[in-house]
Amino acid sequence: MSEGRAAVAEQSVRWGILATGGIAAAFTADLVDLPDAEVVAVASRTRASADAFAERFGIPRAYGDWASLARDEDIDVVYVATPHAAHREAAGLCLEAGRNVLCEKAFTLNAREAGELVALAKERGSFLMEAMWMYCNPLVRRLKALVDDGAIGEVRHVQADFGLAGPFPPAHRLRDPAQGGGALLDLGVYPVSFAQLLLGEPSDVTARATLSPEGVDLQTGALLSWDGGALASLHCSIAGGTPTVASVTGSAGRIDVPEGFFHPERFVLHRDGRGPEEFTADPADGPRTSLRHEATEVMRALRAGETESPLVPLEGTLAVMRTLDAIRDRVGVRYPGETPEEDRAPALTPA
Repeated sequence: MSEGRAAVAEQSVRWGILATGGIAAAFTADLVDLPDAEVVAVASRTRASADAFAERFGIPRAYGDWASLARDEDIDVVYVATPHAAHREAAGLCLEAGRNVLCEKAFTLNAREAGELVALAKERGSFLMEAMWMYCNPLVRRLKALVDDGAIGEVRHVQADFGLAGPFPPAHRLRDPAQGGGALLDLGVYPVSFAQLLLGEPSDVTARATLSPEGVDLQTGALLSWDGGALASLHCSIAGGTPTVASVTGSAGRIDVPEGFFHPERFVLHRDGRGPEEFTADPADGPRTSLRHEATEVMRALRAGETESPLVPLEGTLAVMRTLDAIRDRVGVRYPGETPEEDRAPALTPA
């Protein structure tokens, strides 16, 4: 077992929750149902919000600032649940203080910020993982295993979409450039991550978007390509609801994932010359909206002394951020304070 900060004892893993919004509440609700997890502290920018959240979930300590949570030595890992524009600041604060971190997606605003967090975690010997719950979902893992084992032959094409009907008013965070608004970072991260889970980082990116008056993307379509000939057709939107389906086509078959591809209840495998095979979620794995699988993976990794998860590797997170940057570059979305040379992450130093 590693002697770095990531390692924790064989006991309940003590969590701190940074932010008190909807995703923080959903994650905490799942955490409190896990017998080997203990939520010991929560922080918000206001003490009143932290106190209300603590009372709701029976959390013993509440802080009205992020730094106090980061300095809390009784915390094994911090879940960062702020909007993504604040991820660099919040996760960085925790890593600087020696905390292990699970950070919501999109991981950061851009690849530069993502690379800074990865470098900081490596410097501190701390665990860091993007909260890409889709990668930890048992049925998604089964799908990937089938593809990796050649069930549909060589992957030729991936399709995925994620759109919300809206409409979202100009004051909403999804329309605010200062908060990293737009469809791509909130929703498009799922189709991109799904494609790259199966194919890795693309060699080329083409994209088009419809932009809001504020300069964020209302909807974006992207075509990713790989040197081996595979393509991915991806779409995201905050201007219209989409089926949120996915498909993976190979040289010897196809996999169709119905509505909610990022937390599926089932998928269908079509192999050439054979009847369709349906794979369904195990009821014992909990409801499809459960975030317990990523929490369980974090705790497994911490107990093993690992500084990153093999299910959600840091290089994969950086690769997704590079693709998101490339898409934004093609469609002309840039956030306040960004400059062109800042949008690429430094290469990871081999372990």
